[in-house]
Amino acid sequence: MDIIVSAKDQELIQLGVNKGTMTLTDAHRHEQLLEFASKRNPSYSAGGSCPNTIATLAAMGIDATLAGKIGFDQQGDIYSTLMEQKRVRNELVRSIDQHTGASVILVTEDSERSMNTYLGANRQYSQEDVNDESVIQADFFHFTGYMWDTESQKQAIKHTLSLAKKSHTAVSFDIADPMAVERYHDDFIELIRSNCDIVYANREEAHILFGNEDPVENCKQLGKLCPTAIVKNGKKGSYICHNGQLLIIPVKGSVHPVDTTGAGDTYASGYLYGLCTHHSIAESGMIASFLAGEIISQWGAQFSPERARFLRHMLETGSWSL
Repeated sequence: MDIIVSAKDQELIQLGVNKGTMTLTDAHRHEQLLEFASKRNPSYSAGGSCPNTIATLAAMGIDATLAGKIGFDQQGDIYSTLMEQKRVRNELVRSIDQHTGASVILVTEDSERSMNTYLGANRQYSQEDVNDESVIQADFFHFTGYMWDTESQKQAIKHTLSLAKKSHTAVSFDIADPMAVERYHDDFIELIRSNCDIVYANREEAHILFGNEDPVENCKQLGKLCPTAIVKNGKKGSYICHNGQLLIIPVKGSVHPVDTTGAGDTYASGYLYGLCTHHSIAESGMIASFLAGEIISQWGAQFSPERARFLRHMLETGSWSL
């Protein structure tokens, strides 16, 4: 859950918050920040990398399910409600002893965001929490590098990957975080080689993965490990290596972003939307670029209901490509 609240620079100093950074917090620190936020009319957004992707897919008319773990608390209730309002099928399970993971985001007058993230209940997500039938029936299983953290999360992912392989459910993996690549480099290489059909990395993540600064070469290297490799290169567009063939996908939309939060998550949703609606690999890449260009032209990592309806109409009528 993203809990967004306005704050003054002096208040950040009093709270001991490092301005403009993301800091992991423990339960005690999280409670302190929640108390501060509760007195300042906070706004709530159901965030997270994979949830951003799933929510956008659902907003574009794709039948999408979100699995994860939340707490028996107000944030968990709000999170579930917000996702259901976005027409996301809810397979969130509840933890009896952990609060819902949340980031208290303090926004100062200069629009700088200082994120204080408590990972919470989702770190407990386990194999027992997986709905096997949903995986078996799905066309795609999408997960991110953030879920390769605790042992219980890893076992849940391994179990789901095994189900996906048996049921011919395509596996879509967004590396999502440079720190995760640094911590689990060898694990990720093996995950990609053995289990993944589609893999997304940004320039930095691909650099860490292969030790090469050239995103095109890194895309080709990644393409040797899985059928479809995607490397995103910011304002310079993205590259897709599909079955050994390299495609260059140009940027669509503004190269002067308002807010880049969720750009990669939205790119993944656009690419999966393309595949789900039987577009070619190149067309799916262009749809991904189009939606990513739209999300960075606004504040926040998900579209408003009104904007989502407009973009869905553009996708369904083909007017997005004009």
